[in-house]
Amino acid sequence: QVQLVESGGGLVQTGGSLRLSCAASGRTFSSYVMGWFRQAPGKEREFVAAIRWSGGSTYYADSVKGRFTISRDDAKNTVYLQMNSLKPEDTAVYYCAAGALIGGVTTRSNYDYWGQGTQVTVSS
Repeated sequence: QVQLVESGGGLVQTGGSLRLSCAASGRTFSSYVMGWFRQAPGKEREFVAAIRWSGGSTYYADSVKGRFTISRDDAKNTVYLQMNSLKPEDTAVYYCAAGALIGGVTTRSNYDYWGQGTQVTVSS
């Protein structure tokens, strides 16, 4: 059974940093794309960042480019999202996702598995 377990969320002030983790288990993810999405209250779930497990190509939403970094640790089967220079508009529940991805990395319906989410709150 595939499991994605996020951790690392919390409350931080504007300009601060957090690192989210997504521990993946239950299958081999070497051919998968791992993504991070977020959903703020009253808004649609939106793409944040993604990484191809094989090769390590990365993708970012324009809103986080230059501030967030996605990475992976093969030995730990874990994907990270380092978030720096956080802004109040980054406040959301952040979800980890995994997919074989026939389509684009920014489309949430292309992902097969999802974590339960972790809350990130940035105070002004």
